[in-house]
Amino acid sequence: MTTPKDISQSPPLRRRLSFTLLTLYGLGTTIGAGIYVLVGEVAAAAGLFAPLSFLLAALLAAFTAMSFGELAVRYPRSAGEAIYVDAAFGRARISFAVGLAVALVGLVSCAAIVSGVVGYLQNLVVLPAWLIVFIVVLLLAAVAGWGIAESVTVAAAITVLEIGGLLAVLWVGRGTLATLPSLLESAGPNWASVGWFGLFSGTILAFYAFIGFEDMVNVAEEVREPERNYPRAIAVTLIATALLYVGVSLVSIAALPLDELAASKSPLSDVFARLTGLPAYAIDGLASVAVVNGALIQIIMSSRVLYGLAYQGWLPSVLGRVNARTQTPLIATGFASVLVLVFAYTLPFVTLAKVTSLVTLLIFATVNLALLRLGGRRGTLQGGEADFPRWIPLSGFVFSLGFALFQIGEFVIF
Repeated sequence: MTTPKDISQSPPLRRRLSFTLLTLYGLGTTIGAGIYVLVGEVAAAAGLFAPLSFLLAALLAAFTAMSFGELAVRYPRSAGEAIYVDAAFGRARISFAVGLAVALVGLVSCAAIVSGVVGYLQNLVVLPAWLIVFIVVLLLAAVAGWGIAESVTVAAAITVLEIGGLLAVLWVGRGTLATLPSLLESAGPNWASVGWFGLFSGTILAFYAFIGFEDMVNVAEEVREPERNYPRAIAVTLIATALLYVGVSLVSIAALPLDELAASKSPLSDVFARLTGLPAYAIDGLASVAVVNGALIQIIMSSRVLYGLAYQGWLPSVLGRVNARTQTPLIATGFASVLVLVFAYTLPFVTLAKVTSLVTLLIFATVNLALLRLGGRRGTLQGGEADFPRWIPLSGFVFSLGFALFQIGEFVIF
C-alpha cells in the first residue's frame, strides 16, 4: 500500500514516550475507565462474586495482552491491529475493517467514560448532563492535540492521583476485610440468584475495565525502544490493574449492601462516605478527573488509529496530516472528538460499555488469530524467527471468541 503523497511529506510522529510514560499511559486508560464507574454494575450482575468476575476478566485479558506485546515488538506502527492483520492475511479490506473497529471501540469507550463521569461531576457542580459532556470533550480534545509528550504527561500525572484514590479506598476499607468470612458464608445462597450466567455477565462487564493495554500499541511510532518497553509495560499495566480491581471490589461489597452498591451512580464515593462518615467530595473530584483521564487517552489512541489508517491509504489523507507545530494529527483528533459527542448523546452508559466489550473481544480474537498465522515471522525486526509459544495466542483466541459469543447470546436473549 502506497502512502499518499501529502501525508508522506508531512512531519513524522516523534518517539518521546519512555517505559514509565508508556506504563502510566496504559494504567491511565485502564483504571480511569474501570473501577471508578463499573464496580456497581459488576456487583449488580455477579453479586458477591464481583471480585471473582474481575479476576476472571484479568485472566481472560492476560493471554491477549501477551499477544499484543509480541506483535507490538514485531510491528511498532500506529493502527497496530490493522497492521498485524494485514501482515498475517494480506487482505486490505479485512485490515481496514479491523482498524475501523479499533477506532470505533476507542470512540465508544471514550463516550462511555464521559457518560459515566457525569454522576460524579453532578455531585460537585449544578449543570445539565449534556453541558458537562460537551465541556469535558472540548477540554480533552484540546489536551490531546497539544502534543504527545505533553498530553501523556498530563495523563500520567492524573494516573498517579487516581491510583492514590484507589489506595485511599483500600486503606479506609481495610477493616471491612474482617467481614469476608461472613460474606463467604452467604455466598452459597447468593449463588442461587446469580449463577453462572450472572458470573459471566459480570465478567464481561469487568472485562471492559481491563480494556486499555491494547491502546498502548497504537502509539508505537512515538515510543522509545518499543522492542524493550512494550512487553514490560503491558505486563505491569495488567498485573497492577488486576490487584487494584480485586482489592477495591472486595472492599466495596463488604462496605455497602449489594442493592445499594448496584444502584449507585458514584459507587466509590458512597463506599468512602460509608466507611469514614465524611463527605466524599475529594473522592468525587478525584474520580471525575481519573475517569476523564481514561477518556483523554482513548481520544489520543483513536486519533492515532485514524492517522495510521490514512497513512496506509485506507482513509482520506486529510486524517493523516501531522501538524508541524504540535507534531500531532490535529484533524484526526478533532474528528474523533466530534464522534465521541455523538455517541455520548445518543447511547446509555451500560450499552456503550457492552458494545465496547463485544467489539473489543472480536478484535482480540482476530489479533490472536493473526499471531497464530504469522507464527515465527519476525515482522519489521531483523534476525531469525521469533520464539513465541503458540498456545498463548490460541488460548487468547478461544477465550475471546467464547466470551464474545456469550455476550451476543446475552444481547439476543435480553
